[in-house]
Parts: sequence; structure tokens; C-alpha cells
Amino acid sequence: MPRRGRCSRRRASSASLQSRTPRVDEPSVYNRPTMFLHEQRGVVHRAGCRKGWARVILGAILAATIGSLAPLGQPASERPLVYSAVVDAMIHPVSAGFMVDSMDRADADRAALIVFTLRTPGGLLDSTRTIVSRMLAARTPVAVFVGPSGNRAASAGFLVTIAADVAAMAPGTHIGAAHPVQGGGEKVDETMAKKMASDVAADARTWATGRGRNAQLADEAVRESRSFTEEEAAKATPPLIDLVVPDVPALLKALDGRTVKRFDGSEVVLHTASARVVPLEMNWRQRLLSTIAHPNIAYLLLSLGVLGLTIELWNPGAILPGVAGGICLLLAFFTFQVLPINYAGLLLLLFGIVLLLLEIKVTSHGVLGIGGIASLLFGSLMLINSDAPEMRVSLSLVLPVVAGLTVVLAGLVRLGLAAQRSRPATGEEGMVGEPGRVVVALGPGVTGQVQTHGEIWNARALEALPVGTEVVVTRVEGLTVEVTRK
Repeated sequence: MPRRGRCSRRRASSASLQSRTPRVDEPSVYNRPTMFLHEQRGVVHRAGCRKGWARVILGAILAATIGSLAPLGQPASERPLVYSAVVDAMIHPVSAGFMVDSMDRADADRAALIVFTLRTPGGLLDSTRTIVSRMLAARTPVAVFVGPSGNRAASAGFLVTIAADVAAMAPGTHIGAAHPVQGGGEKVDETMAKKMASDVAADARTWATGRGRNAQLADEAVRESRSFTEEEAAKATPPLIDLVVPDVPALLKALDGRTVKRFDGSEVVLHTASARVVPLEMNWRQRLLSTIAHPNIAYLLLSLGVLGLTIELWNPGAILPGVAGGICLLLAFFTFQVLPINYAGLLLLLFGIVLLLLEIKVTSHGVLGIGGIASLLFGSLMLINSDAPEMRVSLSLVLPVVAGLTVVLAGLVRLGLAAQRSRPATGEEGMVGEPGRVVVALGPGVTGQVQTHGEIWNARALEALPVGTEVVVTRVEGLTVEVTRK
């Protein structure tokens, strides 16, 4: 016999209770409430059964929904946050500002780590110290990765690398050559050069020691301009860097669970295996300024600025060359603040422009022009004072620019000479040499009239000239012209 459920048994019990209730032929005040109660109990039992099954089904649906929405791994809000930024430029105020802003954001968002992928030929010492000062005070651990393969972090980039909490390099990269170079082209004596090197070497030793790295090699990189491959830096005792990895994902995997010693002596355990990596990029203003802060761009801006102002001075009222030249010069002067400019080279450039312009006014038989071209060429080659090839103006750019400036300025000189030699076209001087025709006869002591330059003028002549004679104006005196037979 099939087994009946709980609700069925309750309905059966209710029915048997009703059957056992005494029947009365006539309605009674006692049995009507009893019958009503029994009916209500059956309804309650059936409703309770339906509600029970509904709760079971609803719970199963809810559990399945939650299970389908749950991530396979950790929730995103619980995963560590890692910021990643690429610095592919010289170390100057613009790149330093970007790195400082990135570290500020990492601290504000309580990131687990910030990684800078660094490739740079060097830069300014003041900007380097700005970056390192913020790095040492950062709450968020900072990793510097020199890569990808084939790149380097030289000079200022070396100092930034050894000052980071984590220093890593890709295979085929190198760091070092951090000897300071005096900007501005000034020559310094041996004593001052030693002072500068000692000052920077002390910084390098301090930062390396604070991170537990090889202070001796850091000192040699500054004083002796030594460079180190990734293998040399990693295998030194103590090492100069922490890791050799091919890319940033490999770096994060290698750092997971690693204990990092902060500059203040505290220790932090990194959890980066399942971290959310968020890239950081320069804003449009930083990208623009970082682009123009390049030796070749600075040289082009300077050349275009000088050329524009020269054209404006030569032809006042043109407006556009003057405005464009002024903007280019202002941008060039900005780049001079972030580049080691040799001011002797800058003066040679300006002097060359002046010499070519003087060729217009002074008859030098080409001496001033040749001197101007030579001054432009040498000034261009001397404009940037740096031992690094990446920090100097490219010769393949200098030659076309000097040639272009020479052609344009030579054209201006030629136009000026042609204007000086040309006959005036207006005023009294412009009347001399104009052809005309006699309309009223004239002669010695007799004033007549001629038609010239579209006008009727009183005229005199040293010979008798009848009406219709073709004449040429030889002199203008007030409202009277002197003419001669053509």
C-alpha cells in the first residue's frame, strides 16, 4: 500500500474526525461551529503544505543564482591592486611629475604595489631627487623594472632603480653610467667636478644601503661611470638588483609572497599573484610636454621660432610668422629648462642669424653670409651639452635645418638687394624715367603740358617739342616735370 505523505495523513485525520462527529437530523447550535472548524483546518493544512514546497523551490533557485554569479576566484574587491606605469623618456620635470602623481594615486587607493617600467638615457639630478624623495616616503611599495630587453636605465635612471623597494631587470638590459654632467655648457674645474661626483655618490650609497643593495657598486657607477648588465647586477655580492624577469607579469608572479624591506626598516609581504593590474598613463598635457622635451624637438622649435620672427621683422604686418615664431620660441625655452643646454651654442645660433641678416645691409661680398652659415652649423652641433648620444641633436637633423635656414635667409637677402636696386614706383622718384606724350607744345622758355603716368603735368624742355612728341621724364620739380625727346 503506497505511503501517504504528511499532508495526506492530516487530511485523513480530519475526515475521520468529521465522521466520528455525531450527526443530528436537525441543525443544532452546537454542531454547526464544529463542522466549520473542521473545514477550516483542512484548508489550513493544504495551504501550509503548498507554502512549504514553495519555500524549498525558492531556496533552491536562490542558491543556484548565487552560485552562478559567484566568481571562480577571489572577488575583484578583495584582490590586491597593482598599478603599472611606463616611463619611456628622459628624467625631467615632466616625467618626474608623472611618477610622483602615480605614487600619490597608489597611496590614495591603498594599492599593494606600483610598478614603473623604466627605459631612459638619463636626465636631470633635481628631477631624480624629486622622484626618489617621493619614493622613499611612499606607503605603497615601489618596483622599478628596466625593460623590455634591449633597453637601459642609465645615469639618472640608475639612481631611480636602486632607490626602489624592488629593482628588476629584463635580460639584455643594463644600468649605470651615473657620473654627473654639468648642464648649461659651463666648464668646471677638477675640484668642483669632484665635489659634484662625491655628492651624487653619497646619494647612491645611501639609497643602495637603505635597500640592502651593493653600495660599493653604486658608488663606482657614479664616480667611474661603470655600467652593469642584468647578470652582473644580480650576481654581485650583495646584489645590486633583486630579480631578472622577462616582463611585468613574470615580475608579479616572482614577487608573490616575497618580503620587501622598506627604507624605514619595516617589512612588507607582497601578494601579487592574483592582483588586479591597472595601467597608469600620462595625461595629454604631460604627453605633449614630454614629447617636446627632446633635443631634436627643442632644436626644431628654436629654428622655427627664429625664422618666424625674422620673417615678421622683415615684413611687418604679416602677423602669422611672428605669432607662430613666438610660440615656437616659448616652447623651445621650456625645453631648455629640462635639457643640458650649452649657451655658447645657443649664442652661436643667434649670431649666425644676425650675420645672415646683416648681409642685406652691408656689402661684404659674401663674407657675412659664409660666417653666418658656419655659425649656424657649429651652434647647432654645440647646442646640447651631453656625453650621451640620445641627449644630443642628431646630425641628420642639423644639416637639413641649417641648409633650409640658409636658403630662406639667402632668399630674404636677395629680395632685399633687389628692392634696394629697383627703381621707386611711387612719389617723385617714381616719375623719373616714365614715358609720356606732349599735349601742349613746349620749348626753351616755353612751358607746355605732357601726359605721363596717366596724368597731365606742366612740362619744360631744352628743345622745341610739338604736340604728339613721345618724351621721357628726366626730373620732377614740384608740379612741373622736365622732359626730353624719347
